[in-house]
Amino acid sequence: MTVKQLTTQLLALTPTEKAQAIQILTQTISNGARGITKTPGVCGGDACIAKTRIPIWLMVSWRHQGVSDAELLSFYPHLSAADLVNVWAYADAYPEEIEVAIRKNEEA
Repeated sequence: MTVKQLTTQLLALTPTEKAQAIQILTQTISNGARGITKTPGVCGGDACIAKTRIPIWLMVSWRHQGVSDAELLSFYPHLSAADLVNVWAYADAYPEEIEVAIRKNEEA
């Protein structure tokens, strides 16, 4: 497959499929990309950056407040840019889940 053919196919994907493709590519090119996990009993079972207790909704909330990726990486020096790509891909794929989690946190 050529890059031109791949580009055409990628442009035809839905936003959710594009987010999933980004996550797959990120995990294959960056050694140790952590991905996203949900663990019962950890952060209320919310989606988190794997091997951390950092919920995706928190990162999205920070972004809504205008915090840049560079600032997030400085707040959380153990995270990588690939981790943030995974976060944003997950958030794009599951926006309702993230918004519900943000609302629950704000109400608490």
